[in-house]
Amino acid sequence: MVLENGNSEMSIQKAKEVIRIEAQAIQALISHVDEHFQKAVDMLLNCKGRVIITGMGKSGIIAQKIASTLTSTGSAALFLHPAEGLHGDLGAVLKDDIVICISKSGNTEEILRLIPLFRRQGVPIISILGNIDSMIAKQSDVVLNVRVKEEACPYDLVPTSSTTAALVMGDALAMALFQERGLSAEDFAQLHPGGDIGKRFLFYVDDVMRTGEDVATVEEETPLSRAVLEITSKRLGATCVLNREKQLVGIITDGDLRRLVEHKHDIWDLKAKDVMHQNPICVQSGVLVAEALHVMEAHSVNQLIITDQEKKPVGMVHLHDLLKAGFA
Repeated sequence: MVLENGNSEMSIQKAKEVIRIEAQAIQALISHVDEHFQKAVDMLLNCKGRVIITGMGKSGIIAQKIASTLTSTGSAALFLHPAEGLHGDLGAVLKDDIVICISKSGNTEEILRLIPLFRRQGVPIISILGNIDSMIAKQSDVVLNVRVKEEACPYDLVPTSSTTAALVMGDALAMALFQERGLSAEDFAQLHPGGDIGKRFLFYVDDVMRTGEDVATVEEETPLSRAVLEITSKRLGATCVLNREKQLVGIITDGDLRRLVEHKHDIWDLKAKDVMHQNPICVQSGVLVAEALHVMEAHSVNQLIITDQEKKPVGMVHLHDLLKAGFA
């Protein structure tokens, strides 16, 4: 079925309106990040157990996502379905845990029935609520206000802005905790050993660089013709230029050669030192692949030379190799 132009325009306008309403709901959260938020962060930092997050319906789906985000950033968390909690799953909640309750109305029946059971175990309760005067709010240790002015639904019924606001508040908690714990990118990668994140932050350039005879090198006095053969045979698109002490002093790339041919007719009397770029981009052995990629992207280079502490080249990596291996 093909929509007429009028219907298409209405759909586009509605989509823009939804995005505007939800963006305003997120923006309004900034004024709600106050001492209550900091208290919640402090409680979670000092938690000796796990973070149990519960919510019913669409709030439950948001709770699951927040639990996943917390776990992936170093805060052990799990989702507890309120109805299942009333029928046996409450056994997953231990005395050292903290509970986060998510509810738009703040009067979700299933959560209200769970709260006395949490209290019996002495478990602190943080609530993310759209109604800070609700029954759940009155029984919580900390309340985070995520009230929204309106839902994006035409009848102000379907949870849209409210679930977005709750999700963003959960993300804010997770990122604040991540920062407070001082976790590094490497720590994050330890929690994500698979995929691109793990590859970038768990592997070092030493694991992927070409070494030994596979590294293109010539000395400063090497004729340019010999340097061209070295670049061609090693297939790295460049060669390191070394001084007599075998230290790195320059680089010649295939791009340099092309530009040289374009602008200079007599090139074969030249030596490597006449053509090379001095102070080439390089990193020391032992850096992470992520750092190496950052350097290559920042300087727009396809080859990166790896040196030791004496600035002698010990390897080279090419962007194509990293792409092929799934690092970039």
